[in-house]
Amino acid sequence: MHEPSLPSTGDSAVTPSLADEILAVEPPPVAAPPVIPDEELTAVALPETTPPEPVAIHRRAVLMLLGAALFWSLGGLLIKWIDWNPVAIAGMRSLIGAALIWIVFRRELHIDRSFNQIGGALAYAGTVVLFVVANKMTTAANAILLQYTAPIYVTLFSPWFLGERTHGRDWLILLVMMGGMVLFFLDELTLTGYWGNIIALIDGFCFGWMALFMRRQKDGSALSSLLLGNLIAVAIGLPFMFQSMPDLSSWIGLLLLGVVQLGLPYILFALALRHVRAVEGILIPMIEPVLNPVWVFLLLGEKPGAWALLGGTIILGTVMYRATCRGHDK
Repeated sequence: MHEPSLPSTGDSAVTPSLADEILAVEPPPVAAPPVIPDEELTAVALPETTPPEPVAIHRRAVLMLLGAALFWSLGGLLIKWIDWNPVAIAGMRSLIGAALIWIVFRRELHIDRSFNQIGGALAYAGTVVLFVVANKMTTAANAILLQYTAPIYVTLFSPWFLGERTHGRDWLILLVMMGGMVLFFLDELTLTGYWGNIIALIDGFCFGWMALFMRRQKDGSALSSLLLGNLIAVAIGLPFMFQSMPDLSSWIGLLLLGVVQLGLPYILFALALRHVRAVEGILIPMIEPVLNPVWVFLLLGEKPGAWALLGGTIILGTVMYRATCRGHDK
């Protein structure tokens, strides 16, 4: 009986087996993982860095404007409270306001003496000084109503000065608001105090241009214009401060004027104008006159008349409408 012969174990006689052939086959190349763009990777890894939506930013700016109007509305009451020269009041109020801005924003302030910065400072100084003088030379109603001719200048000059379109809706809202203000002050308006009324009109012109210059510095530091403007107002009021000195009650009023009625609201106003058009930034604070008699009623018990209530309702409703619609603001 013959046994089957086995293949020789010599190297020359080795025949590759099926297993050897399978192992000798190279595996297919593995595809490289897909490359994720850096911006997508960042968005996944750092979700908290996503900027707020424009609607949220706009809403915050509107709240700042309403807050500014609330604090501004204290002006007429506090200015009447202080027994001192009106130009001296304006200078001391601005000194306190400048100190507040410097303390809070000193790292952000940058004085470059540019056209926009100087223009904004001069318009601001004119606004704050002339408002105090007008309040002393005419009725508070006349001073506020004539100061709020400012939206007319902003609406007229925004397309040329800022490149921001104005719309028919802006003019309609302005017309309704001005009508409401006339009704609101109908019982208090007077033709007396001629020079006070003229000064209030000039104050409105300065207020309008201040808003335009602030908006033009939306990518810079409008707060620097506020600081310079306050220092200019201090220089204007300085010679009048030494004619007499206010009493303790007036010093309390001056402190409130400088911090609460001037420094804080103008900071809110400048920050808000970074995110809203100039027209919107000047129309929304027109709620200020409605708030003045509220303070008078709360502190002095004087009730507004029927015309004032009607005008105030018109102003309040129009401001709320303007604050909540953004259809043409882009």
